[in-house]
Amino acid sequence: MQSKIDKAIEYYTFKSNELLTYINSNQNLTIDKIIECGEELAILEHKMTALEVAKEN
Repeated sequence: MQSKIDKAIEYYTFKSNELLTYINSNQNLTIDKIIECGEELAILEHKMTALEVAKEN
């Protein structure tokens, strides 16, 4: 059985990959949209890192 932390990590990984796919497959992104997506990715990565640390403890 997966813990809640594992499920959250799995969810954030999925959302991160989904956002990366969107960025890489879209050739009409504006600079503002690229920056916005980058900020969202940074937030997701930060959450995943925090969850990994919580999982270790």
